[in-house]
Order: sequence, then C-alpha cells, then structure tokens
Amino acid sequence: MKRAYLFVAIAGAVVAWAFFGSFFAVHGPDIPAFVRALFVNGAAGGFAADLLMSIGIFWVWSFLDARRHGVPHWWVVLPAASFVGLVLAMPLYFYLRHRHLDAVAG
Repeated sequence: MKRAYLFVAIAGAVVAWAFFGSFFAVHGPDIPAFVRALFVNGAAGGFAADLLMSIGIFWVWSFLDARRHGVPHWWVVLPAASFVGLVLAMPLYFYLRHRHLDAVAG
C-alpha cells in the first residue's frame, strides 16, 4: 500500500502542476492573479473554498494523528498542500504514516 500512496502522490503532483504550470506560463509568477482565478465564478469559487477548507482540516488531522503515532516529518504535508495541493499532501502523509508504522511493527 505504501507504494500506491507514493505513486498517487507523485501522479497527483504532476497533474496539478500541469494545470498550474499552464497558468503561470501565461500569467507569469503572479500569485494575486492566481488567487483571483481560483474565485473567477461561483463554481470555481465553491470548489476552491471546499478544497482550501479541506486542506485546513487535513492539516489539523495529520498533526494530531502524527503526534498520536509518532510519525516523523509529518510537517512536509504543510508545504506539499500549500504549493501543490491535497492531491499530494494526503497520499504523502499516508505514505509517511504507513512507513513509520511498518518500521515500528518490525
């Protein structure tokens, strides 16, 4: 299962950055324009708000879960979600979690 999580994390990052890259190729590194584009209409805004709130919830959950299970380096999900998205952060955390739990189990 660890390999599947790692594969999904990498594939998700590639797909997400294919879209982000096309935006930045046209608009340059204009972060305010990127944020405005997230909320360009009701459909995009609703989707973006849902995703941003889900990322926040995942950050809290992963922090508490990592502390409970002693998962090292859990904090990498923070920049992963910030610079790519939940599509990278969530499977990456699950990979780290399973790797740690497997190591502890022996």
